[in-house]
Formats: sequence, structure tokens, C-alpha cells
Amino acid sequence: MLARPRRVQAGRMAKNSSARAGGGDAVYGLGLIGALVWYWQAADGFWDHVWGVLKAFVWPAFVVYDLLTHLS
Repeated sequence: MLARPRRVQAGRMAKNSSARAGGGDAVYGLGLIGALVWYWQAADGFWDHVWGVLKAFVWPAFVVYDLLTHLS
């Protein structure tokens, strides 16, 4: 027997709902596109392009690292 989905009142989310606002995803997506363009333009050869794509996915780690090194 299949369970019925729980009804949620308008404007309220269930406790175990997977819905999110999604604003951070949009910012990360735009940052990813910008980082891809930046690293792609700075690359000279094939492996530089591959490395640039990989760096574009983890650019927030570079930002946090540089920020923490400047603060200490």
C-alpha cells in the first residue's frame, strides 16, 4: 500500500521537505561560469585548460584560503 503524501499549508514547509530557497546555488553557478571564462582565457595549452576547468569548480576554496591568509 502506498503512503499518501502529506499536505502542507501554503507558505509552510514540512520538516523533512527538500525544498530550499536556492539563492546560493544561483550565485555559485554565476561564479562557476565566471571562473570558467577567467581560467579558460588564462590557459595556454591543453592541460592548462583542463586544470582551469577543475579550478573553476573549486574556486570558493581558493577564495576562502586567500581570505584566511590575509586575515592572519
